Amino acid sequence: MFQRMPDRIGDQVTFTFDGKSIMASAEDSVAAALLAAGVRSCRTTPVSGAARGPYCMMGVCFECLVRIDGVGNRQGCLVQVREGMRVETQDGAHALSAEAAR
Repeated sequence: MFQRMPDRIGDQVTFTFDGKSIMASAEDSVAAALLAAGVRSCRTTPVSGAARGPYCMMGVCFECLVRIDGVGNRQGCLVQVREGMRVETQDGAHALSAEAAR
């Protein structure tokens, strides 16, 4: 469904999503890189556990929430992918630490 135009590939970086190595264009957001790699779901809802994936691609809908390098509730569409980044599916609500809740 999503395909990169051949003249827009540019420099490549490698990151992981749920332990799987993925190559992406260095200019991509995490959400765009996941879509280009065929990943359609990057989180589950807290109530029903339904799968969700990137939708608006501009930070409005919060459907692309992922855990990036151990930090949850990151909007994948607003974070540029970088070499060695570790991205994981966010399952349900991300628990805030006591320090973050203050």
